Amino acid sequence: MRRTSLAAGLLYLATFVSMPTLALYQDVRGEPDFVLGAGSDTGVLVAASTEVVVALAGVGTAVVLFPVAKRVSETAALGFVTSRVIEGAVIIVGVVSVLTLLTLRTDVAGTAGADPASLLTTGSTLSAVYDWAFLLSQSLMPVFNALCLGWVLYRSGLVPRALPALGLIGAPLLLASDIAIFFGVYDRAAPIAVLAAVPIAVWEFSLGVYLTVRGFRPSAVAALPAGDRASERSPA
Repeated sequence: MRRTSLAAGLLYLATFVSMPTLALYQDVRGEPDFVLGAGSDTGVLVAASTEVVVALAGVGTAVVLFPVAKRVSETAALGFVTSRVIEGAVIIVGVVSVLTLLTLRTDVAGTAGADPASLLTTGSTLSAVYDWAFLLSQSLMPVFNALCLGWVLYRSGLVPRALPALGLIGAPLLLASDIAIFFGVYDRAAPIAVLAAVPIAVWEFSLGVYLTVRGFRPSAVAALPAGDRASERSPA
């Protein structure tokens, strides 16, 4: 259990490597003619790489914690794994859209006969794909992550209940903000959107730190139902 909590904590902390993403993607978002050669592609490549790490680390947290969460609620454990896999898959979709934009910039924009107007339209489309992928993955899916895993940890007491309580409180706030962004009330980079995401971000970071440094609470581990040994056997 200590190795499980340590692995989960480190993977949770790894999901924060993409925090500078918005700044690194500024050339893509802030330069309308980025696809024609304006701005630098170094930051974009770095940001894309970190998002791949986030996608893999996020799925890793669910895989590592599934055997523990299952002993509390199999439904919530499956929900957590599913939401993490969806989150990771849609993150990769966003990364692919950005890398495709870079390919157009480096391999097409400078060639003879390239139509700048068509490239600008395609570049704007790919940038929009990334924005929607971000909303549906790194903003919406953490809501379901927090509800599933937060409920498991709050019910079991494997960590101090203040941590999952923060996630359970932050989930509806972030969901309301995501709905507002979806219907165009404000942009995902608006201050109110950032504030709405803070409780979930604090919950995930605090959980990562706690699991890395302290691990699961021994008394709560001892109170967990025994695992289903029959289901763990390989079929003969």
